[in-house]
Amino acid sequence: MKTKVGIPVFIAAAGTDPKFARLIHRYLLSAVVWLLAGSALGLIVAFRLVDPTFFGQSEFFFHGLMRPVHTLTVLFGWASLALVGLGLYVVPKASMATLTHGEIRLANVALGLWNAGLVIGVGALFMGFSTGREYREIPWWAMSWIAAGDLILLTVFWRVIARRAVKGIYISCWFVLAASFWIAVILVVGYMPFFRKGLANTVIEGFYIHNAVGMWFTPLAVGLTYYTLPKLLNKPIYSYGLGVLGFFTHLIFYTVIGTHHFLFTPLPDWIETVGVVFSVAMIVPVWASTGNFLLTMKGERTAISLSYSLPFILVGVIAYGLVSLQGSVESLRAVQEQWHFTHYTVGHAHAALYLFVSFLIWGSLYGLVPRITGREPEPAMVGAHFWLALGGMLIYSISLFIGGDLQGQAWVDQLPFMESVRRVIPYMVWRSVGGVFLLAAHVIFAINLSKMRPGAFTMAYEPKG
Repeated sequence: MKTKVGIPVFIAAAGTDPKFARLIHRYLLSAVVWLLAGSALGLIVAFRLVDPTFFGQSEFFFHGLMRPVHTLTVLFGWASLALVGLGLYVVPKASMATLTHGEIRLANVALGLWNAGLVIGVGALFMGFSTGREYREIPWWAMSWIAAGDLILLTVFWRVIARRAVKGIYISCWFVLAASFWIAVILVVGYMPFFRKGLANTVIEGFYIHNAVGMWFTPLAVGLTYYTLPKLLNKPIYSYGLGVLGFFTHLIFYTVIGTHHFLFTPLPDWIETVGVVFSVAMIVPVWASTGNFLLTMKGERTAISLSYSLPFILVGVIAYGLVSLQGSVESLRAVQEQWHFTHYTVGHAHAALYLFVSFLIWGSLYGLVPRITGREPEPAMVGAHFWLALGGMLIYSISLFIGGDLQGQAWVDQLPFMESVRRVIPYMVWRSVGGVFLLAAHVIFAINLSKMRPGAFTMAYEPKG
């Protein structure tokens, strides 16, 4: 039976700066708004893959528009803002420093720029302005707002870490700072026009789409977990050395694996092979951190069974190891012959962002936010969120794995294209069923977040000096 944390939460929240608490909650509130919007759009996409006439024939509901709007709102709206918001909690705590009121104002400006850029970008897509390039469909003049917000956040993180009250820099701070730097690099490389000519555009496409995931979302999610998991278990991480190994090998291996998306293309074979080799090498950093987390949780079955936040982290950690291993296997040429460009890849991408990234976000969010707001959600509602989200994504991803395998086999057998379409239709129905579960989970999560809004306990804060 899940139980509330109770008094320790109230004690932790009692000395919290109200402005700091409101800042974190504001980031998370923005994130959940984008999550609900992106989830609803994604469900419409799923329904229309079963019945193209669903929602009529309006051009606003065509797949070519709805799909990028869905992905960008979920990636840059939900996941990015939730991770950054929690990062603004973790970095000061791990550095034994506090955000100054000036830094809080800067972080609020960054949030405004980020939201404005996304609103402008999504509006531009609906008006027909698009770059036509995956994950960077938003025009540069809209994405520049998000880039400006990131540079402000990078400055805030740097300043906090620079005045830390501890000698070393905790591993969580390394991950968060590196992610904030790399996303700026990724955006510049992805949007600079002189990188987008001929085959170079294909290489940059691989660099951008994969590093947007692996050098932004992954370091943030893993970095947060290096703080949250020991905090909730009240014990040190199993091995700091494994964390350092995971960090540096991640930086070395991940940045060049994007070309594994373009095997059997006019790209030079050596570029494709480098992508494959380093994709397999990613087993090292992934399982360094996965093993580190699992060994930290060893012997903590009772704590996990009583907590409403640790089960999310457990699922996220296991998914990190397994889904990443799945990605390494999918990069092999023999595997790609059947699975690439099928719905199998879609299932893999959703499992990565959802079972790995989103579950780790929820674990940290449920575990940390009450410590600054003094308010907890109802454990039963958190349980409903957990099981709907887990069940929905398992239905969603497994149906796409099976359907994608049948689709790829039809192509390998050189059957008529419409035969491959007929084979996957039943699995598109199950995909929609999973999507309904997910949207329900997100509505419950939004209710839970509202229960954790900053409360009276933050009012006990007394500014120093």
